[in-house]
Amino acid sequence: MKTYSATPKDIDRRWYVVDAEGMVLGRLASEVAKIIRGKHKPMYTPHMDTGDFVIVINASKVQVTGRKAEQKTYFSHTGYMGHEKHTPFASVLAKHPERVIEKAVYGMLPKTALGRQVLRRKLRVFAGAEHPHIAQSPAALTFSSAEAK
Repeated sequence: MKTYSATPKDIDRRWYVVDAEGMVLGRLASEVAKIIRGKHKPMYTPHMDTGDFVIVINASKVQVTGRKAEQKTYFSHTGYMGHEKHTPFASVLAKHPERVIEKAVYGMLPKTALGRQVLRRKLRVFAGAEHPHIAQSPAALTFSSAEAK
């Protein structure tokens, strides 16, 4: 028996919508990353894009555990010596709540050409409950492990 390797004609792409309200950030991000990579499908092939599209709504209502809301910071560097910036989680969540989920999911995707160029396009994040992708008729997706306890 040969090892199965997916081909482009075998891939069936679907759209899913996830409501992030009351969910823990890291647990939600890991589940979304699995779907974007296609690991939930039996025909998963590591070097191929077998994943589905994911729409995350209510990004502003995502939760973190412990004291991460006060302690977590996002690091960026301008390229100049001594010009590193540490942005607190609370301010990023207040100004751009979609970036919080994007950074968490992108951190769980592979750091290869497939992850940088292809898989990043499969995630759509919106701060509110409305999204413009109704024409794709996304299926609702729930994760019991990602809900806040």
